[in-house]
Amino acid sequence: MNAAILLTGMTGQVGFELQRALAPLGPLLALDRKACDLADGKALRQKVEALRPAIIVNAAAYTAVDKAEAEPDLAMAINGVAPGLLGEAAAEIGALVVHYSSDYVFDGSSPRPYLESDVPHPLNVYGRSKLAGELALQASGARHLILRTSWVYGVFGSNFAKTMLRLAAEREQLRVVADQFGAPTSAALIADVTAQILGQYLRQYLRQYLALGAAGDFPGGLYHLTAGGETSWYEYAATVIAAARAAGRPLKLAADGLLPIASQDYPTPARRPANSRLDTRRLKADFGLELPDWRQGLAHVLQQMFCEKAHA
Repeated sequence: MNAAILLTGMTGQVGFELQRALAPLGPLLALDRKACDLADGKALRQKVEALRPAIIVNAAAYTAVDKAEAEPDLAMAINGVAPGLLGEAAAEIGALVVHYSSDYVFDGSSPRPYLESDVPHPLNVYGRSKLAGELALQASGARHLILRTSWVYGVFGSNFAKTMLRLAAEREQLRVVADQFGAPTSAALIADVTAQILGQYLRQYLRQYLALGAAGDFPGGLYHLTAGGETSWYEYAATVIAAARAAGRPLKLAADGLLPIASQDYPTPARRPANSRLDTRRLKADFGLELPDWRQGLAHVLQQMFCEKAHA
């Protein structure tokens, strides 16, 4: 086995940040969709068999939630089938698979944050495809780590924060859903937590491959990973816009132009869960981690966005 990390989805929001976060851990093979298309199962297995990495980090995914309603087969191939194929190939070479899933595996009816042990019940095609991927990887026989996250955003790629900034510069009024709750989670936080966990894995579990003796069982399985705290899409938008005003960004949006609305007043092809809150206590306890409040990560990302625009 090579002491290398294979990263899929390098051009996505999380993949972009993972290239930075994983680089100090050892040789990193980062692949984009052209080099590693998860919709091509045969080529995917051949890639893993040829490269023989010690760790596979699967950041590639079909993420167009509404579009998935019209492309269920493609969403299922990428999100649902490919993780199992990666797992089967990884099991043959003894590799660990890290995979990312979503709050959308739940229907949002719970009055509390969801635990890993809660029974999933997705409302849309995207959620069903992500749940299928979890189950396929779990059944593959590979050592694995599945990290469910929510409301992902970052400096790179398209996301809700960037959309709000763009629309606030174009429109005098915006209507944003106020009855769906979750934790905006930066791609940088996801990448940094992944790197922290894999650093522990490399120090503890892989000692057996270096003939230094086993270091005991390494935690694995399913975990929830989100930033701390919670908010609504409306309050999230308000925080983004307030930061833009404070930074002197030119906005067309009126001072009272951000309006809260109900989900029923903003119909979308894919239904969304009202409660996307995930309980992260298990992750923090098993790996000794702290997860900062969502506002902290958002402030850092917005500062980077504003600096980039100022120097453009």
